[in-house]
Amino acid sequence: MVTTASTSSFFPVTSSDNNGGKSSKNGGNSSLNLGGLKSKQSSNGLNIKTNASSSSKINGTTVVAATSTPIKVENDSSSSSSSSQHHPRTFINQLPDWSMLLAAVTTIFLAAEKQWMMLDWKPRRSDDMLVDPFGIGKIVQDGLVFRQNFSIRSYEIGADKTASIDTLMNHLQETALNHVKTAGLLGDGFGSTPEMCKKNLIWVVTRMQVVVDRYPTWGDVVQVDTWVSATGKNGMRRDWLLRDSKTGEILTRASSVWVMMNKLTRKLSKIPEEVRGEIEPYFVNSDPVVDEDNRKLTKLDDTAEYIRTGLTPRWSDLDVNQHVNNVKYIGWILESAPQPILESHELHSMTLEYRRECGRNSVLESLTDVSGADIGNLADSGFVECKHLLRLNDGAEIVRGRTEWKPKPANNFDILNQVPSQNT
Repeated sequence: MVTTASTSSFFPVTSSDNNGGKSSKNGGNSSLNLGGLKSKQSSNGLNIKTNASSSSKINGTTVVAATSTPIKVENDSSSSSSSSQHHPRTFINQLPDWSMLLAAVTTIFLAAEKQWMMLDWKPRRSDDMLVDPFGIGKIVQDGLVFRQNFSIRSYEIGADKTASIDTLMNHLQETALNHVKTAGLLGDGFGSTPEMCKKNLIWVVTRMQVVVDRYPTWGDVVQVDTWVSATGKNGMRRDWLLRDSKTGEILTRASSVWVMMNKLTRKLSKIPEEVRGEIEPYFVNSDPVVDEDNRKLTKLDDTAEYIRTGLTPRWSDLDVNQHVNNVKYIGWILESAPQPILESHELHSMTLEYRRECGRNSVLESLTDVSGADIGNLADSGFVECKHLLRLNDGAEIVRGRTEWKPKPANNFDILNQVPSQNT
């Protein structure tokens, strides 16, 4: 009954309600007649013929066949043979699914393209190209030297297309502070150690010597190394080497002497033993990178050849210790340098002595004397030496200095003549 119901759901059959089913066996052949459903087995399979005029009642429901259709059910061997006849095996049928193959190829291509975009989006310059050249820097040489790289920006160059002395000095100062920070000695102050902060002490520079052999240009990457050493009983010396990161050429050498000052009383202080214990493990036993210039820095007065008055600090010139940044003093000193020297020569070396600080309300004067040079004929003068003084308007000295200037390279001469003249 279940078989009949299942078959009738796909192939409607008819069956007489009053005809009983008869079964007979006749040798190897047999026929089955179930109320109009006639089955006959042959050598090729099982033939089933439905009678259109018969009806069958299944579970009280009469099912009437619409047509009389012979249906042939093959055995396993004939089914396989018939399947091969209807779907012949060809070369195309034996290939994998083309859509899956295309999807796999597309996935591989997209993955390769992504890697290329991430890794090779720009050309490589050389094997010695720096890795992370603009990071905060790192400790090298047994933890005693700090190294940091800087790129020369377009706004850091002057009229002669090279970096200004202010730019180089700012890079030196930045590496000094990052050295203290990376070493884990930075307290709450500006370059002060934790013990210095407890005692309200700060570092102040008393002497600075700088020698510039060549100025970098826009786009150059410079590498700055810095380290500290002991000097005297209560001083610390900090040295710098500034190199071309690509060639290793030394561009600038600088050496400075620092002492401690109480930021509340603004008076110099000895180095406490607690502070000495913090900084001494980082001292390097080495000579200064710049030969010390022991010549006395003379004091200038109102008889100086060039004087610039009315200089005042701006709010942006102050650092977190509420005093003028020492790099700003260099700019003020050069304010009184003769214009012909600035146009034909470049600063080669300078020696500065910091004598006192100036506050935000100070008014300063810059004085300069030129030694042994004819300002009107600098083309054949070679090196030129100048003496400088930066003082308050009441005469108190801020900085004494001496600078040495050398002729600019040939490709920097007449740079001002390259500026288009105005139309007349």
